[in-house]
Amino acid sequence: MDKKRVKIFVKGIVQGVGFRPFVYNLAESLKLKGYVINSSKGVTIEIEGNEIESFIQKLKNEAPPLSQILSIETIDLPYHGYKDFRIEESKDEGSFTLISPDVSICNDCLNEMLDRNDRRYLYPFINCTNCGPRYTITKCVPYDRPNTTMSVFKMCTACSMEYHDPRNRRFHAQPNACPVCGPQVQLLYNNSRIKVKQQNSIKQAIELLKKGKIIAVKGLGGFHIACDANNKNAVERLRKEKRKNNKPFALMAPDIETIKKYCYVTAEEEEILKSNKRPIVLLNKKVNKLPEAIAPNNPGIGFMLPYTPLHYLLFYYPISETDSDKKSSPNFDALVMTSGNISEEPIVTDNKEAMEKLSGIVDAFLIHNRDIFMRVDDSVIRVISDKSTLQKLKVNNNPIIYFIRRSRGFVPDPVELHEEGPEVLGCGADMKNIFTLTKGSFAIPSQHIGDMENYETLQFFEESLNNLKTVYRVNPVALAYDLHPMYLSTQWALRQKNIKKIPIQHHYAHVASIMAEKGFKNKVIGVSFDGTGYGTDGNLWGGEFLIADIKGFERAGHIKYIPLPGGEKAVKEPWRIAVSYVRACYKDKTLSTLKSIGFADKYGIDNINSILTIINNTQFSPLSSGAGRLFDAVSALTGICDKNTFEGEAAIALEASVSSDIKGSYPVNLELKNCYEIDFSPAILHIINDLNKNMDKGIISAKFHNTVVKVIIDIVSRLSEKYSIYDIALCGGVFQNMYLLYKTIEGLSLKGMKVHIHDKVPTNDAGISLGQAYIIRERIKSGIE
Repeated sequence: MDKKRVKIFVKGIVQGVGFRPFVYNLAESLKLKGYVINSSKGVTIEIEGNEIESFIQKLKNEAPPLSQILSIETIDLPYHGYKDFRIEESKDEGSFTLISPDVSICNDCLNEMLDRNDRRYLYPFINCTNCGPRYTITKCVPYDRPNTTMSVFKMCTACSMEYHDPRNRRFHAQPNACPVCGPQVQLLYNNSRIKVKQQNSIKQAIELLKKGKIIAVKGLGGFHIACDANNKNAVERLRKEKRKNNKPFALMAPDIETIKKYCYVTAEEEEILKSNKRPIVLLNKKVNKLPEAIAPNNPGIGFMLPYTPLHYLLFYYPISETDSDKKSSPNFDALVMTSGNISEEPIVTDNKEAMEKLSGIVDAFLIHNRDIFMRVDDSVIRVISDKSTLQKLKVNNNPIIYFIRRSRGFVPDPVELHEEGPEVLGCGADMKNIFTLTKGSFAIPSQHIGDMENYETLQFFEESLNNLKTVYRVNPVALAYDLHPMYLSTQWALRQKNIKKIPIQHHYAHVASIMAEKGFKNKVIGVSFDGTGYGTDGNLWGGEFLIADIKGFERAGHIKYIPLPGGEKAVKEPWRIAVSYVRACYKDKTLSTLKSIGFADKYGIDNINSILTIINNTQFSPLSSGAGRLFDAVSALTGICDKNTFEGEAAIALEASVSSDIKGSYPVNLELKNCYEIDFSPAILHIINDLNKNMDKGIISAKFHNTVVKVIIDIVSRLSEKYSIYDIALCGGVFQNMYLLYKTIEGLSLKGMKVHIHDKVPTNDAGISLGQAYIIRERIKSGIE
């Protein structure tokens, strides 16, 4: 047989996932000679021998579970005569390769950590090529130890032998370490110089938690603040100290069985919970056995499973000599694990910063000396697994990960854009900010940055942007920004020099984000429902029906404008918006109408008269078409929730109150001016009539939700017939309302529409930047810009 040599270029997530050891062992098993090397393009392989075709086939079909191969290219070369197969030192070739997200501890490492006879027994930084930190410790590519925060830890002889043994699970595991040579954990008491060394620190941390104390715990991408979820006093104190108002806390449980004790868990939700990405999954509570302060007035709760060795040790560290090593009786049923930050600032990553900023909240700090290079919050998702809904979405019954927050475990995974294009930046919006870069045929959304309300968050935005630009070697030729002149992200964009700056309307970017995910360039009907976004007419939009493609959009319909008395104050106090809606219906009879349902007694006649005065002053009452504001108004009007202590609280409470199996709805007025204008005044009138009849609030809520669904189906059907468009994009934060989402999908599908929702980035404002980037990238590519 002719002697052959082939050069193979593998692109994708192929660094930091055990790919080179896999290639080495595969080549050895097939008696092939040559080498494998990490490069900034991915992984390059040269092989020669008689089993090359078999090698390439196995390369595709048997790659490590954490890898993601996007392309394999081969070049035939003259025979060289290699004597063996080896792993060569990595090269930087000036291109880019994809970095793996951080990965939860694997079962092999977990079993070793809990084995008294293993040299890494109870070691909180155990890892291998199949698990552990990746993105959060990576400073630059190629992904090798000198380019990570592990570079300061020199491997001991035993670790080095593992690292250089091709048949070892830790062969070329860059964060490889042990108690002799690796990072160490330490407990520091607040307001004290007492430092507890590693062998006692975890045990003492557990004892503090059991006594109802609050502890800051350094994790993969930042600090958590932890307390015993079943200690009512600890949870209430944490809520008070962290000023969380009614915003739900996330919980961590030791195993899936414990989660099932507190929540309903589908098979699909269980699969995601146990996956190596380990997101927080929003689940429906069973009869509430946990303290109400964990998620006040909320039917759902966010649970995750442990994903670092240190997390597992908090649950399973033996606190007495008689304790078993095995995972049989955890120390806690559940721990609150909320982000380690002070209000509205990014998650804390540095030990010193944690002690400065969190000392007013916690009693002690469980820290370590492995630096976090890139801060990353936990991801938050819902799982859409309803078979009927999946069939209507035509996704082959594959469950959809419906992101609320896309961060740890998923970032920096790219979104495939299928075609090469220019390098651009989408700056995002100010709420739930993430930015998006494009490179080649990929969009690269950042981790969760947060609400751009302060210098600290803007600094985090710049840090993350500079890091991803460096790691992926992106040099944007243009950037896109939101129209809102007061957004910090917009102001930052306008300060940038030597780059083309293109404004993109907020709701158009929402629609374009789904277009990017699905690869659409032609027209779609976008239903973009959220709380607010700056419109082209200077008003606040949010209940929008758009005809959109990459060239631009037409506003084809919207909810009728309503004044927001006090502007931002009305968003925090939705009862003000309720007054505005009632005034739009009843004019001079507003006060008497509000008296009839007890509303005036609750808020005071003087306060309501003040609101009516403010409504007449356009300077203090901007006009809004926001769907989110409509949900807020109905929630307040019915007495379900009249304050937003966190974003969406009133709307979440309204959804939670829905009585199932209610088919009724309310009337609306539809006017056709320059576009369809939907007036919900008739619905408000009927809601007040139902309140006067003492109708159950759950029935009123259901009828209101059904009304919104009917309006969407009606307007979309009219537009579809007019424009012959059948692809419908549902987007914006209001579509985090699952009742609304499911009913809308069902209704549009029955009308023959093809409905599209997000499955790669969040439908809320965190998805904006992908749409921004996609629009300007496609426009530049096609010569429009």
